[in-house]
Amino acid sequence: MSLAPATETTLVAALPAIDRRRARKRAAWRRRATVLAFMSPWLAGVTIFFGYPLLMSVYLSFTHFDNLSAPRWIGLANYHYLFHGDLLIGPAVRNSLWMIVFAVPLYVLSAFGIAMMVARVKRGAGFFRTVFYLPALAPPVAATLGFVYILNPANGPINVLLSHLGIQGPLWFQSPQWSKPSLVLLGIWGVGNMFIIFLAAILDVPKHLYESAELDGTGPLQRLRYVTLPSISPVILFSIVIGVIAAMQYFTQAYVAANIASGQASQAGDVTVNLGFPEGSTLFYPILLYNDGFRDFSMGYASAMAVLLFVAAFAVTAVILANSRRWVHYGGAVR
Repeated sequence: MSLAPATETTLVAALPAIDRRRARKRAAWRRRATVLAFMSPWLAGVTIFFGYPLLMSVYLSFTHFDNLSAPRWIGLANYHYLFHGDLLIGPAVRNSLWMIVFAVPLYVLSAFGIAMMVARVKRGAGFFRTVFYLPALAPPVAATLGFVYILNPANGPINVLLSHLGIQGPLWFQSPQWSKPSLVLLGIWGVGNMFIIFLAAILDVPKHLYESAELDGTGPLQRLRYVTLPSISPVILFSIVIGVIAAMQYFTQAYVAANIASGQASQAGDVTVNLGFPEGSTLFYPILLYNDGFRDFSMGYASAMAVLLFVAAFAVTAVILANSRRWVHYGGAVR
């Protein structure tokens, strides 16, 4: 007669009631310790690279700190100046809001439109996927330099082509009316990452939903509205949230374009800040934060700006997620 090997459950069941409770507690603690051991690299990274900097930024926002001497506690003075004294905050916030209101919808629509077109391609789909994705691999600084050259109002290829067609090209990065639209064009050109996500979502829509809709006599627009969009609504939500956060942190392209377009970049590659060239049109909130913290050495005030940016991004994301319940569907298309 063979006996089955004893398991942890059978051994615990054979113990008295008090010992069973203790054994269960020890087993639960062992499981928790195992989970924490596997999560420890992630926990260490979050603590070191997110938690500690966030707490230090909150602390420094209540101090006067110039990177040279020890922080000196000044209470709410930085926040008072942020809301009542800094004259550049208003234009910087308005420029960032412009990017959120105009640039983010255009980015999302462009990525979605390109994905819809590529999804319909029967031959050479891989080629078109590669072509539309490649710009996303370009480094932001190099891509911005290329766009500043292409959109040069004097001898850039775009304006030269427009002049041959009898059209007077705009000043692009040299004009306060066209500088932000020029940055939007740059962003749409490099929308490959979001395009790939949309393409995967569109190709993942169940075919039987389209077939059922066709049997019901729906047209292409109706299938787009009642099948495609509800099915990929989680991806749309993701793209909006990521786009809004990126717009609130928009820095590199505007910073490089403003300095190169203003003619203040040296041959050695060093960039001299020209805030918001031209006429403050490219002065975004993160650029002002960088200027105050790393050029004027007002790290305490820059920390207050960073805390405000974090709170604003968290609040906007929470509002978007709260309202997404009305139009995001995780169970497939809505009929």
